[in-house]
Amino acid sequence: MADCLIIVNAGSSSIKFAIHEAAAPFGVLLRGLIEGIGTAPRLRLRDPAGQTLVERDFPSEGFGHAAGMQAIMALGPEFMVELEPRAIGHRVVHGGMRFTVPVLVDFSVVEALEALQPLAPLHQPHNLAPIRAVAELRPGLPQVACFDTAFHRSQAEIAQAFALPRALSAMGIRRYGFHGLSYEFIASRLPALDARLVSQRVVVAHLGNGASLCAMQGGRSVASTMGFTALDGLMMGTRAGAIDPGVLIHLMDTQGMDARALERMLYRESGLLGVSGISSDMRTLRGSKDPRAAEATSLFTYRIIREIGSMVAALGGIDALIFTGGIGENDVATRAEVAAGCAWLGLALDEGRNHTGGGCISADSSAVAAWVVPTDEETMIARHTAQVLQRSSP
Repeated sequence: MADCLIIVNAGSSSIKFAIHEAAAPFGVLLRGLIEGIGTAPRLRLRDPAGQTLVERDFPSEGFGHAAGMQAIMALGPEFMVELEPRAIGHRVVHGGMRFTVPVLVDFSVVEALEALQPLAPLHQPHNLAPIRAVAELRPGLPQVACFDTAFHRSQAEIAQAFALPRALSAMGIRRYGFHGLSYEFIASRLPALDARLVSQRVVVAHLGNGASLCAMQGGRSVASTMGFTALDGLMMGTRAGAIDPGVLIHLMDTQGMDARALERMLYRESGLLGVSGISSDMRTLRGSKDPRAAEATSLFTYRIIREIGSMVAALGGIDALIFTGGIGENDVATRAEVAAGCAWLGLALDEGRNHTGGGCISADSSAVAAWVVPTDEETMIARHTAQVLQRSSP
């Protein structure tokens, strides 16, 4: 019987999971998704080639993230007969200042992560629910928490600070940055792409339903667009991105909006969805003839171009721009528009390479290299999980 690792990435209404080999290169054996949690839960399990092995629907009532984790573990006897889970690795959005590296989960770790829920109210509870469920189902099975904030702890103190009273900074109100597991995976790929990138000034654009930029040099985070929460920075699928805080005070005063109403608007009703009034999906907007769709996509790319400027300033220049994430990897038009807006940096795409969409997509004459690199947070979590297990073995 072969060992394996179960990798869990829980979102607000879904749980992505994958079964990986327990040793390098941590190949994927199975991939799965439970989506529609809270509405119409459905589980899909696929083999590495993408062939569907099972689809199951669940009643919506009482089916939360804990029940989803139970359904995943119940797949074992049917689809993992020759596999024995050695550990479960979890993506946890917020590690605060304490958790700067992946850790083996115990009761004290869960307590500490629960205390961070006010910093990520729409993410942290969903990340912790599967951890609790596994602790009840398989109490002896090791669990490892891997943090989206950890990669950015290499930033200088000044890059993490807000201009707030010191007492508030001492309470942990600072820039944390997110998408760290994605950026860490991209950093690990740099030597294979081009050995020069390891020491060069690189801006990575993680563009998807959640979107952010990271400036890195030497494979380390120097600056990022997301700050205290995953709301800051770029415009996203349903999130507003950076906004004058005075707007929120104005809405409280004139519209009677409270914290929960503002939270709903900023997290769920803004971004591409809010501006277009049509959809948060870039594919839908690109295919629409409604002028509001074009306004939304134009604002999306404009914000990226402006924030690339801030990342370049933090680095003191730029040698390469890397696109990743669902939009970054797949949307030709977004890459072309961003590159056109960054022509002042000496960036020029090769149109044919951009349409192909893999590897280096910049023109030979470009002063800045441009790449499309698929991210793989699950493989990054598998690597970390194996390393933590190795360190904790007697």
